[in-house]
Amino acid sequence: MAYQLYRNTTLGNSLQESLDELIQSQQITPQLALQVLLQFDKAINTALAQRVRNRVNFRGSLNTYRFCDNVWTFVLNDVEFREVTELIKVDKVKIVACDGKNTGSSTTE
Repeated sequence: MAYQLYRNTTLGNSLQESLDELIQSQQITPQLALQVLLQFDKAINTALAQRVRNRVNFRGSLNTYRFCDNVWTFVLNDVEFREVTELIKVDKVKIVACDGKNTGSSTTE
């Protein structure tokens, strides 16, 4: 099973809203909607692991951290994100990090 973190992105939320509308109008079953979401989870995790090559450096003050169920969560204050020519400053950011090589599913699925 792939991580479901990306369901709360703009893309994931739009997909869920569209699926809910299709369920309400009885064009698809809830079981089919669940299968679509599971496929989305696999596809987005695979795409990010294989296609994204950009790197961003960041620096900030660590507010809190937690490690639970093989997932790291960090909350940072006064964070600066740096790419080659860009600098972005934010007051607070939450970073959730999961082991992308150990999602409990085979990469050949």
